[in-house]
Amino acid sequence: MTSGIESADGPTADEPDDGSRKARDTAVSERRFRFLVAGYAVSSYGTFLNMVALNLFVYETTGRALAMGLFMAVRLGSGFVAGLVVGALLARFSAKSIMLWANVGQGGVMLLLILAPESLVTGALMAVSVVIGACGTLFMVALRSSIPEMVGEDRRAWANSLSITGRSLAMVAGFASAGVVVSLVGYTAAFLLDMATFVICAVTVALLPIAGGGKRSGTDAGKPAEKAGKAEQSGKGGPRWRPVAFLALAAAPGLGLMVALRGVDAFGSASHNAALPIYSTSLDASNPAVFVSAFWCVWALGNIGAQQVIQRYTQRTGKTVGALGFGYGTVVMSAAFIAAFAGFPLAVTAVIALIAGAADGLTEVAYTSHLQTLPATLRGHAFGLSATFENLGFGVGMILVAAALDRFSPLAVVGWSHGAAIVVAVVFLLRVAALRRAEPAGPSGRAGGAGQAGLRKEEAVEGRPDRGDRDGAEVSRG
Repeated sequence: MTSGIESADGPTADEPDDGSRKARDTAVSERRFRFLVAGYAVSSYGTFLNMVALNLFVYETTGRALAMGLFMAVRLGSGFVAGLVVGALLARFSAKSIMLWANVGQGGVMLLLILAPESLVTGALMAVSVVIGACGTLFMVALRSSIPEMVGEDRRAWANSLSITGRSLAMVAGFASAGVVVSLVGYTAAFLLDMATFVICAVTVALLPIAGGGKRSGTDAGKPAEKAGKAEQSGKGGPRWRPVAFLALAAAPGLGLMVALRGVDAFGSASHNAALPIYSTSLDASNPAVFVSAFWCVWALGNIGAQQVIQRYTQRTGKTVGALGFGYGTVVMSAAFIAAFAGFPLAVTAVIALIAGAADGLTEVAYTSHLQTLPATLRGHAFGLSATFENLGFGVGMILVAAALDRFSPLAVVGWSHGAAIVVAVVFLLRVAALRRAEPAGPSGRAGGAGQAGLRKEEAVEGRPDRGDRDGAEVSRG
């Protein structure tokens, strides 16, 4: 398979030596993808920097904690809406254009905030929350859905690990430096730095020949959905709205449950994010930021370590961690976050944070790689709907958890929230086990069912999410 990211200078079809041509294609695509990930990591640093700096600025400007909650709610709400429409955007525009303009939009709105007069600062902050939330989702979905075209199907796990590693490093750097940057150079300089990170990422995207999105799909876009019988025709014969995102979830057995588990996991993530400052204050009221910072740094080390292991595993064996890795990883990660609030000694808690980070990294790679095996015409819709579920889970979680923490201990709140994720993960694993037992059913089994759902034969989805070497959304090669 020739990767779209290297198509500008790859060898022509009539060149000799297919092996050397493929090696060259792979080297070029991987080098360019590393360049893209570097730009993505820089913009992620800006995202996490402004997550802290903007919240502090909102509170200082308004003097009300409620305003910070409203700012975060608008940000999550715009990400929720973006997740619903990004699949349709990817069917019409290239992934490159969406990633480019997502960064331009975020950089532009930060400039608007910097230049806004004092009387318009509140309105500018609301505009920032809308644009940052929506554009962040658009960029993430466009990137993840186009990775198979960038580096090739067999290298998607490596690419996912690399991008997650970059984001994890950026998260630690952004959170760790935000307070220092604001205190030393002030909000305006922090916002200028933030804007510069988005400009750098936009330039990175603009310089690369990235495939993906509607321009890739051409005239074939939407055909599976049409064959599924979900496309309704208007009186004049024109196309009407089709629930393509839900078709994507129905395309492979267990995929809908997998996305639902991702949403419940986001709900659990809201609990430990909200509970960490409170738990840290109970440990050291004079300097609560120390425990929070240390916890996330150790978590990031575990996450990055897991990415290195996954990259070497896939390179050596040619296998991915599969959907089972996602299920088991979610159980381990949720259990670790619960244990982190159990009052163990700091050394033990550090080990628990390391395990939580490693399991989080495993689930991220397994989940992303799994969705990337969907047919190209459905992949963007599935990632968009997944982002919607994640934003919904995290947003609802922040509201409910904030209320619960007024009455219950951090351990109890995190235990309930992540306990729900463990329950759904166990259901998912049981579903995977049932699919494994039903696997010998042959053409009349799940794989055949995917074809009956409306996918073309060459795009039929195998119902095999249980195997560690292949994902359940794997596209049949005929």
